[in-house]
Amino acid sequence: MDTSLIWIAISIGAIAIVALLLFVVNKDNDKNRLTPLAGSALAFIIAGIIFGEDELLGYSLMGVGVVLAFIDMYMRSKSR
Repeated sequence: MDTSLIWIAISIGAIAIVALLLFVVNKDNDKNRLTPLAGSALAFIIAGIIFGEDELLGYSLMGVGVVLAFIDMYMRSKSR
């Protein structure tokens, strides 16, 4: 097995463990749920990582995701 495949498998496993822990810990806490705007921001950031070979497209998608995340944080801070 190639070394890079081993690292990819380890990182996927680590992400799966963290996601599982977050779902178990925040199961009853509706306050920290992912909003649709935050979900869109996450999707744009992941798309930016996936399309990272084309620098202009990758950085643009990541930028849109970061801006959406900041808008979501601002809206959540105003609602409290």
